[in-house]
Amino acid sequence: MGQLLFVVSREAVKRYQDLKRAFSDQESVEVILDRRVGERRRPSAPPSEPNSNRRRTDRRSRPDVDSDLGSLGYSVVRIVAAARHLSSSNTNR
Repeated sequence: MGQLLFVVSREAVKRYQDLKRAFSDQESVEVILDRRVGERRRPSAPPSEPNSNRRRTDRRSRPDVDSDLGSLGYSVVRIVAAARHLSSSNTNR
């Protein structure tokens, strides 16, 4: 079964409180305030430097969530638990 995660903008505290109250009896729903502050990594160094940051994009970037937070004040994310599949060769060890 999937879980719903409501991410609410920090500027929408009233909406956060309303959603927390509305879903307080639902175990499969979690309501949180957006905790992202900004870019955690320092600006990228030129590639010639040995300790340069090799990541080119922010892995935390979710354009759909960012858009919803900006326009609606919240975003809903469905979390689906990943099933672990074991092949027969892994079970005979």
